[in-house]
Parts: sequence; structure tokens; C-alpha cells
Amino acid sequence: MSNRITSWHGNPSKPLYTPPAGAIDAHCHVFGPMADFPFSAKAKYLPKDAGPDMLFALRDHLGFARNVIVQASCHGTDNAATLDAIAKSNGKARGVAVVDPAISEADLAALHKGGMRGIRFNFLKRLVDDAPKDKFLEVAKRLPAGWHVVIYFEADLLEELRPFMDAIPVPLVIDHMGRPDVTQGPDGADMKAFRTFLDSRDDIWFKATCPDRLDEAKNGVGGDPWNAFADAVAPLVADYQDRVLWGTDWPHPNMQDNIPDDGHLVDMIPRIAPTVELQRKLLIDNPMRLYWPEELA
Repeated sequence: MSNRITSWHGNPSKPLYTPPAGAIDAHCHVFGPMADFPFSAKAKYLPKDAGPDMLFALRDHLGFARNVIVQASCHGTDNAATLDAIAKSNGKARGVAVVDPAISEADLAALHKGGMRGIRFNFLKRLVDDAPKDKFLEVAKRLPAGWHVVIYFEADLLEELRPFMDAIPVPLVIDHMGRPDVTQGPDGADMKAFRTFLDSRDDIWFKATCPDRLDEAKNGVGGDPWNAFADAVAPLVADYQDRVLWGTDWPHPNMQDNIPDDGHLVDMIPRIAPTVELQRKLLIDNPMRLYWPEELA
């Protein structure tokens, strides 16, 4: 375990942008602590501990009120670390689980009671060995009322995954917009294909997240302040403003060689959502509808 990695900034800046009261970081994770919540034997990376105390301290530092904690692939289908963080949040966190497709209804109900509101299917080959679409579809049909499915894939898989995603009978949330090549601009092939997909159903949501992943510095081009990301994503947010979420992606799995400053990530928000109305939808209204709908009733 001497090769455990750190993928988060040790001293993130205070954002210049102040999120509105009640703002939600709708995509983040926890790692361990390993002594209490061991990592999966199938984990493709072994991070250092980044537990709930660190997450909630960052939440407060950045000016957010709540978190949606997404089960990290390093913990496999054992959601104990994520459930622990939700339990320690004083009602300020909900979660997205990763499950064995054969999970029982009783165990799904227990996840719901623990604060989970969706399950995640990961199709990144560098992170998972097996992604059985038929089994995923079967469990998607058995989810508790009000749940959704989160899907993580890269842009070149979009067309291949369309029949599978079209068959899922609950709302979809697409992580990081399906990782388009933002350097193509807002009218590039990847973004056009993603828009066509969004237009196919009115219950497909997406996360306008991860400029550090999608606009990474290469050969002296790109990187913070992630101008290509801002240019490509702002029109998408404007056109689908009732179906978009935002999150930090802390503690940035696998980004140990290009660790983003979380304060700078927050400062991307007004660049992709320039009006107060858009910012409220992105940070409060939309995530509340998915994760705390009972508070809106």
C-alpha cells in the first residue's frame, strides 16, 4: 500500500465566485478511511484517505451547503464508506450507489433509507473490467421509486450505448457530459452528438463538470483556466438549463498528475452559467429535484 496516491489539492484557494445560499456540490466522492472501509480487491487505483471530514470542510470552504456523494470505483459495490459519509452529514448529503446487479429489493430499500437516490453504471474500461448491459438493465427496472441511473462513458461509446440507455425506464444522469472533446468547440461533433442524445428524451440530465479532465493541459494548450471548456459548455447549459447539475468531482480520482485547484473549479460556474437564474437552477433547483424532492413538495 506504499503506492497510494493523492489526487486532491492540499490547499485549495477561496473561490472568487460566491455560490448562492443552499448551493449543492452534486458530484463528489469519499475514499475510505481505509482502516474502516477497505478498498475493493478490483480497484484500479489506491488513493490515500479522503473521508467525510475532509469533504465537509471543503464544502464549507468553497461556500456550499450540501453534497451528492457518488460511490467511487475504488470501493466497488461495497457502499459502506459512502453511506457512512451521508450518515455523518446531518441531512446535508445524499448519494449514488454502485451495486451488484443481483442486489435484492431489501438491500435496495436499505440503500434508500441510507440516503441513496440512484445507481451508477461505469463504462470506462480503465476503471472497470465488466459492464454487463443486460444485468444493468434488469436492476434499473427494480429501483426504488424516484431513483435515477447515472452513467459514465467516453464520447466514442455514445452511439454504441444508445440502445441500452434508451431502454432504461428511469431518468438518466450523464457524468461529465459523456466526456466530449471540448476543444472542438460548442458545435463540434462530440457536442452535437450529445445534444442529439439529450433531445431524444426529456428525462436525460447531465453534469457540466470536470474542466480539469476535459480541458487538460497538453503540449502547452489547455489547462486552468480551462477556456475551451467554458466556451463549449456554456451554450449547452443555457439550452438545457433545467437538466444540468454541477459538482467538484473532489477528490478527483486519478488526477494525481494534474491536480486542480477546487477554488478555480468553482470560479468556472459563472462562466458556464452567467446569470443568477441559471446559477440557481444549476446549483439548487435541479439537484434538489433529483435528490431532495420531498423538501420541494
